[in-house]
Amino acid sequence: MNSPTPFQASAYSVSTQWRLQGALQHRRQLLATLVVGGLFSLLFKPSFAQTTLGPVGMVKTVAGQAFLELNGQRVPAVLGSLVYLGSRLVTASGSTLGITFKDETVMSIGPDTQLVIDQYLFAPREGKLSLIASLTRGTLNYVSGQIAKLRPDGVNVNTPTGMIGVRGTQFVVRVDPQ
Repeated sequence: MNSPTPFQASAYSVSTQWRLQGALQHRRQLLATLVVGGLFSLLFKPSFAQTTLGPVGMVKTVAGQAFLELNGQRVPAVLGSLVYLGSRLVTASGSTLGITFKDETVMSIGPDTQLVIDQYLFAPREGKLSLIASLTRGTLNYVSGQIAKLRPDGVNVNTPTGMIGVRGTQFVVRVDPQ
């Protein structure tokens, strides 16, 4: 086996260093995102999270400007932000937001969207299974979780012109601004 020339060895070392620096930078960015998300949760918890039911979901993806509104407060959505019953999810132009709920339902909303979580009950042992949301504008990609599987008539998405009854599936809906 040929041993590497000094140039090849140094190129390997530089390449390895570059990859390690990139990994460290990625870890720092991830840590900073988690810290900021935690700070927002702590700062806004007393008034933003006033609910006896606790969080119903969590922000899993965010790109661009996205916000969570509850009890008259508006906070930026960041990875790990908690979503509560009554929350309004809002995205700006060119932005997206992905939420995963306790029952593994996934809702991804597109640009210029407003979606309100009107009702959320996930207590399978007690037979309490319900998810109702209202899409007033924008786009929603919905992927069913446990609620739709255990109680097919327990999930509805309301729009200004009608209601979508979910029966354990995936769909995309768009509501144009009035």
